[in-house]
Amino acid sequence: MSRSARVERETAETKVVVSLELDGSGTARIETGVGFFDHLLDSLAHHALFDLEVATSGDLVVDDHHTVEDTALVLGEAFAHALGDRSGIQRFGDARVPMDEALAAATVDVGGRPYAVIELELRTPRIGNLSTQNLPHALEAFARTAGITLHLQAEGRNDHHVAEAAFKALARALRGAVAADPRRTGIPSTKEWV
Repeated sequence: MSRSARVERETAETKVVVSLELDGSGTARIETGVGFFDHLLDSLAHHALFDLEVATSGDLVVDDHHTVEDTALVLGEAFAHALGDRSGIQRFGDARVPMDEALAAATVDVGGRPYAVIELELRTPRIGNLSTQNLPHALEAFARTAGITLHLQAEGRNDHHVAEAAFKALARALRGAVAADPRRTGIPSTKEWV
């Protein structure tokens, strides 16, 4: 059974279309108009082995906030739809990823309990045309609509490395959490849900 979803969302500020295949090969086509954010989402797909297409048009004449936030919200919604009833999966995932001087650690529970603790050591206001304060906000938005608990920490001296290591760690943690557990047929919970 294919674990995939296509979600569209249009507001006065943005139009977002996301297609996601959880059991993919890591291919991505990302176009948000925010170059460094595209780079991060491409890295997420590549290291999670998700096939991901994102097409966002937003009010970038204002700033990148709505574009980044709304893309993350729709990506989370697509993740939740693709995961379905969450049965037969590992549920928990954990990964640590270095990138030169930066180190990131991500731990996820994809069992349906939305919560996020994001601690990114970012020193500059922008990376390319992406406002660094939008990164934790986007990750929180993704966790909320994906229905996952996300703990993500990253530190280092170079903001590009910190952000990229964070998204790679998230990718690897998600990859482990959504993997099939051959010994489990139901939802991985003693409560039968979350």
